[in-house]
Amino acid sequence: MFIKKQEDFVCDNCGHGVVGTGYTNHCPSCLWSKHVDIDPGDRASDCGGMMRPAAVEKKGDEFILVHICERCGHEKRNKMSPEDDMEEASRI
Repeated sequence: MFIKKQEDFVCDNCGHGVVGTGYTNHCPSCLWSKHVDIDPGDRASDCGGMMRPAAVEKKGDEFILVHICERCGHEKRNKMSPEDDMEEASRI
């Protein structure tokens, strides 16, 4: 079950200050994330590993960012937003 949780954070990868929208789950600058959820927004994961942007997939008109946890290998897909750096995404 999705839990909308609006939180601002500083990216642990690049140091960018991110203003959360309640749907934000990765840094729009470097596209890295952090493994903090089991289900979106629950903050129930004990892992805490950095989630590397590993691929970008196109689904209809949307772009999906694939993250892989550097610590445990968990894979997660997330919708990209207009704020995301598409130039950075093109380097993945």
